[in-house]
Amino acid sequence: MTAIVVMGVSAAGKTSVARELSSHFGASWADADHLHPASNVAKMAAGHPLNDEDRWPWLDIVGERLAADSDIVVACSALRRVYRDRLRAARPDTLFLLLHAERSVLASRAASRKDHFMPPSLLDSQLATLETLERDERGVIIDVEPPLHIVVSEATEWISQNA
Repeated sequence: MTAIVVMGVSAAGKTSVARELSSHFGASWADADHLHPASNVAKMAAGHPLNDEDRWPWLDIVGERLAADSDIVVACSALRRVYRDRLRAARPDTLFLLLHAERSVLASRAASRKDHFMPPSLLDSQLATLETLERDERGVIIDVEPPLHIVVSEATEWISQNA
């Protein structure tokens, strides 16, 4: 295996998919939400989107975590190409799984979440920021509207063929 970043906007299911993939492949895993500095968490909890200056130090921490383990799955938004490039600089063999769902599905999931610092009101800013994977990036877009076991099956099959 290798390093895998399960990416996408809030409420796409990054943490759930990353945990399942970690278990399937026997890899360590990390949730990049837990690596945010307190100032970022407070800013998002107050309903303010992060800017690039907020994200760079956090992405460096995520990159360090990617580089620290030979086999790792990380749940991380990685919304823009430059953010993914920053992570790839730390770990060049990183694979990216972009979790995709319609806005209405994401909004419903976000509204039903409990005890998460990211308010549903920031979903639209994340969708506006999201840059889809480009052809030269090692990654795949996965529809996350089906049940979790189907999403994980599709992801494990792609990883097995591309790692």
